[in-house]
Amino acid sequence: MNSDSENECLIEERSSDEEFSSFESESDDDCLDSARDWCQIDVTSPLPSHPKFTLTGNPGIKVCIGDSGDPLEYFNLFLDDEMFSFIVEETNRYAESFFENTELTPSSRALKWKNTNKEEMKRFISLLLLQGVVQKPVEKWFGSKRPILSTLFFGEVMSEVRYGLLMKFLHFANNDASSSDLDHNMKLKKIREFHDLVVHKFKSVYVPKPDISVDESLIAYKDQFSWKQYIPQK
Repeated sequence: MNSDSENECLIEERSSDEEFSSFESESDDDCLDSARDWCQIDVTSPLPSHPKFTLTGNPGIKVCIGDSGDPLEYFNLFLDDEMFSFIVEETNRYAESFFENTELTPSSRALKWKNTNKEEMKRFISLLLLQGVVQKPVEKWFGSKRPILSTLFFGEVMSEVRYGLLMKFLHFANNDASSSDLDHNMKLKKIREFHDLVVHKFKSVYVPKPDISVDESLIAYKDQFSWKQYIPQK
């Protein structure tokens, strides 16, 4: 009985292979038929080039730079005191709203919160940027005092508790704004106003030249987000 069953399986496999081979052959014939329709390219009559648009602005930097060799000068062009004041205002506002609407236990770390200011926010943002250079697999290790993990600079700039509180309450939008002021259907509603400020800064600081190349940069992302792209080749 086993022999008969094995023979039937072999017959089915051969039949499937023959069907696949037949389909593959038909596909190859279609490709050959398409290739026969190929015609020689006429290089004497090239296609017209893309139209060039007239640049109406004057490209280049639109502000005065003090020390052109200092990266901080360029950073301050885009994230200036106005931007930091905005972040501080919304962060303090969100913290105040959190305490008004949340019941906390006496041992909660959040009770150690106090309003932040521009100078402290600058230090906080600098630590976030530095984490892109000095990298660790776990964020809390930046505040670790163990010799094998310690990075003294982070603790000297800000305590681990204070850093955690700023990270908790960091905010870029007024959650109490009315629907007319804040479009709840916008995907960028949590950073819309800050985004608009950044875009305005970029436009006012630098005008690009007419010939530019714009490319995309994909970042690994595993959360739920409607803008997430799946590109198998990448």
